[in-house]
Amino acid sequence: AAPLCGEEDADAGAQGPAAKERFPGQSVYHIKWIRWKDESTPVITQNENGPCPLLAILNVLLLAWKVKLPPMMEIITAEQLMEYLGDYMLDAKPKEISEIQRLNYEQNMSDAMAILHKLQTGLDVNVKFSGVRVFEYTPECVVFDLLDIPLYHGWLVDPQTDDAVKAVGNCSYNQLVEKIILCKQSDDSQLASEGFAAEQFLNSTATQLTYHGLCELTAAVQEGELCVFFRNNHFSTMTKHQGQLYLLVTDQGFLTEEKVVWESLHNVDGDGNFCDSDFHLRPPSDPDTVYKGQQDQIDQDYLMALSLQEQQNQEVNWEQIPEGISDLELAKKLQEEEDRRASQFYQEQEHAAAAAAASAQPQQGQPAEASPSSGRQPAISDRKRKEPREKDKEKEKEKPSCVIL
Repeated sequence: AAPLCGEEDADAGAQGPAAKERFPGQSVYHIKWIRWKDESTPVITQNENGPCPLLAILNVLLLAWKVKLPPMMEIITAEQLMEYLGDYMLDAKPKEISEIQRLNYEQNMSDAMAILHKLQTGLDVNVKFSGVRVFEYTPECVVFDLLDIPLYHGWLVDPQTDDAVKAVGNCSYNQLVEKIILCKQSDDSQLASEGFAAEQFLNSTATQLTYHGLCELTAAVQEGELCVFFRNNHFSTMTKHQGQLYLLVTDQGFLTEEKVVWESLHNVDGDGNFCDSDFHLRPPSDPDTVYKGQQDQIDQDYLMALSLQEQQNQEVNWEQIPEGISDLELAKKLQEEEDRRASQFYQEQEHAAAAAAASAQPQQGQPAEASPSSGRQPAISDRKRKEPREKDKEKEKEKPSCVIL
């Protein structure tokens, strides 16, 4: 079967009892307003089972200001989203075109309308492993063509792996699965070998993104382009800023995280860096201690973490590292050391804060600003926020730029 954006329950998107009471029996989604290019712009968020194709498309149109929502709107139903999308498709109809182009457009519009309801559940998308914009043609692809929204993927076979290239060929995902089944049943050793190579390729790229695909994707997407990215059976809104790819953060868990807007796409493991709408690095709050309106404290904690990380990098005893250690093992050792030092650092900070609180007139200190000179993202423990406290109302310091490996 083709990789789908999972079949979701029609009512799974309803969020909270208040929303259910106002819109009984309907899927309801929360709206997050961000400052996008100096303009207040809405972004549709989703819970775990949200209709990702519909939201990815609508968020592209919202960020491009092609679709506008009423100011301060907080929730929206799936039916309303479909209405906004349908209205835009009708308004976007080309005006001066030839008779042949008109007939072709009307046929495409008819095909798109017939499958539009699938945007709320899942689309049949069958990738081909030869290019980041190469998909087997399906009626679902017509929607992206009509809306003039590029659809990308990064599930490419590395041309340097001869066995995989030969085994995969120009197959789509569906065709490759069928080929593997047939080859396994064949007595021909050559076919059996190809089947094994094809199966090994699918198993080793189960995340549906390869480093070759990521390189091709980075080269193909235009600077500032708003598009949709397909990976792991999920559709995401994507853009490119200063040569780096970013995915829009639409998880409802970040609804109140005003400064968490984008997540970098710079490796195949899916552990990107969170950034604000200006693509500056913004670690999210600890979910257990989120306190709305205290985002500056996160920035200060992050600067502390950078200082700690700089110190840790300077104190690493490279002579004690065994020869022949792999990059992954080395990274794990450095991360463990970094986590240990971060924990120690914050324990010292808490002790210092407790000592200050014991005095008659506690003084509030401000952490020294650090430059993001290290190329690694701070560990999760580095980003944990402390309890909210009153801060001197000084002019906000310049935020560190997003550092991408």
